[in-house]
Amino acid sequence: MSTIKHLKVVASLRLGVILLSTLLLSAFSVTAQTLSTGWLTHADHPPAQVRFMLTGDVDKSNQRVKALLEVKLDGEWKTYWHSPGEGAISPSLDWSKSQNLTELIWHWPTPAYYEQSGIMTLGYKDHVIFPMELTVSDLNQPLVFSGKLTLPTCTNICVLTDYDLTIDALVPASLNIDTQTQHLYQKGLSRVPVSSESTRVLTTSFDKASQQLQVTLLNENGWAQPQVLISGDDLTDDYFSPPSLSITDNVLTATYTVTNWLGDSDLTGKSLSITISDELFAHELRSKIDDKPFDTSGSSNLLTMIGVALLGGLILNIMPCVLPILGMKLNSMMACSQQSKRTIRLQFIASALGILSSFWLLAAALFILKVTGNAIGWGIQFQSPLFIGLMVTVTALFTANLLGLFDIQLPSRFSTAIASKGGDSIFGHFAQGMFATLLATPCSAPFLGSAVAFALGASLFEMWVIFSFLGLGMALPWLLFALFPNLISMMPKPGAWMNRVKLLFGLMMLLTTLWLLSLLTSFIGLLASLVIGLLFCGFLLYRIGKKQGKKTVIAILAVVVFASSATLVIGSVTSEHWVTPIEDNLVWQPLNTQAIDEYVKQGKTVFVDVTADWCITCKANKIGVILQDPVYPALLQQNVVVMKGDWTRPSKRITQYLKSHQRYGVPLNVVYGPNAPQGLPLSVILTDKNVMTAIEYAGGTQ
Repeated sequence: MSTIKHLKVVASLRLGVILLSTLLLSAFSVTAQTLSTGWLTHADHPPAQVRFMLTGDVDKSNQRVKALLEVKLDGEWKTYWHSPGEGAISPSLDWSKSQNLTELIWHWPTPAYYEQSGIMTLGYKDHVIFPMELTVSDLNQPLVFSGKLTLPTCTNICVLTDYDLTIDALVPASLNIDTQTQHLYQKGLSRVPVSSESTRVLTTSFDKASQQLQVTLLNENGWAQPQVLISGDDLTDDYFSPPSLSITDNVLTATYTVTNWLGDSDLTGKSLSITISDELFAHELRSKIDDKPFDTSGSSNLLTMIGVALLGGLILNIMPCVLPILGMKLNSMMACSQQSKRTIRLQFIASALGILSSFWLLAAALFILKVTGNAIGWGIQFQSPLFIGLMVTVTALFTANLLGLFDIQLPSRFSTAIASKGGDSIFGHFAQGMFATLLATPCSAPFLGSAVAFALGASLFEMWVIFSFLGLGMALPWLLFALFPNLISMMPKPGAWMNRVKLLFGLMMLLTTLWLLSLLTSFIGLLASLVIGLLFCGFLLYRIGKKQGKKTVIAILAVVVFASSATLVIGSVTSEHWVTPIEDNLVWQPLNTQAIDEYVKQGKTVFVDVTADWCITCKANKIGVILQDPVYPALLQQNVVVMKGDWTRPSKRITQYLKSHQRYGVPLNVVYGPNAPQGLPLSVILTDKNVMTAIEYAGGTQ
């Protein structure tokens, strides 16, 4: 009997456990049902299903309850993003009849482009989860959610369907997290763009004439297959076509065509959101649109950049770096005016090949530096004291050649060949062409920076093409004489006067030698440079006196004194720049991008000058514009901060700053301010007007 009673007790306990479990499961089921509307469909539109759910996760710090809207679509049906594109409508949710609800935040996952009948839209197919956050007035009072969802869906036709979303009264403070719903929420949130310091906006510019918007973005980790979308509360009437994208290193340029059914748009001054997605991230940034000119360096195709390179190379011929070599070339042209057409052609073709060979060598060297992870840029060889020392040696040999000192004892057969053969041999003309290119690298000319930036960010083939056309552009004048050798007959007839002209060209080359020697100051010291310069000049004058007599030495000194005096007198008469003494009392701070951001937040204007001792264009900008009225007084104002980046020696930090502005050489001048926190890069050749306009615009005074 006791055994039978024991079994009855065990059976009763088991039955009680089963009943209790059933009750608990029923209670949980009721709770779970109250957190969701369940799947809803509309009889008139079966391809779409929706449901609204609360996760049970409550953020008590800001009184927000996490929720989600889930949409499933059959076949080719699509719904849309908050900025849906041309002719489309975004989903909307009217929650005004809810109780204890003050705000609904709708998070939008990154959409995709879809084309239908020639119209591009942005949206979602198949399945999409929209994470949401509900802000309640009181966590301890019931929340009643009552909403009407209007969902647009399209294939070859479009349908607007309304769904009533209702969740019964729930007290947020007493909710428990539903793990399955929370997982869905996190899945949807993973596709929502977030802010990130690794991606930032460089420029957002609108060109009213062409109705185009250009956005340039920097991602420190580079780009793979980016998608860039534009939206904004002030841009609801504007449609942005799918952009043309161009990538240069870590800089992405997106150019949009803007249309508006009301007519032409003017987006200047409006705010916009930029949604960027790539293989491993989705970021959202905000910026303000300005009207500064587009930066064409990052958005041009190869054919366009070939034309830019050709023009940039041609302009290099008139830059001060190349003038001494041009002097040598003019001297040889006058000397060969009586030679045969075949000889003239060969000499000029040799010069052109020398120029092209130098550009190919530069391209090869820069490509090797690039693939090995080293800094690359136009003129970086002047950061090497060995290279400068070699250039000083070669220019000294050319100087001796032009001054007629052929009996100088030189350390190598190669140097002797250059000095003795000079411009009368094919090798001499080839060497002139190569040397002209090397001397041109400290100079930045208009169009040159854009071409070099494109080349250094491109493939090996594209780099080779661009550098070839840079060389071809620089060689064009010599190729012109090679094609039409009769042009030589227009040169003056040889005579005794040529010795005086040759002396002038020799002095020009001497100045180049002394300038190159001055670049060694930062490596070997000022005293050593002065001693070497004085010894070289003294040796030249001594040898000239020995060979050509004291009168020639006196004539050289007279030419130097006269030329210096004439330059000062003419400058004081024709230019106001020489009337005002040139002085630099600006308090230059070292370049610091973090400090720039802080100064801009304080409402200050920041003027950045990236320069190098070997950059002649930098010196011209500083003397002719930066240290002159009206720029100099503007930079002395208390609300203006001046920063300098010195690229004389290698610097990864400054190289990265140059690359962030799609530049690979100096000078680079950028103006920052409250109206231009991303910076306004200025043209290579500065003008008073451009600098003042940028300062006034960035500072908000324009």
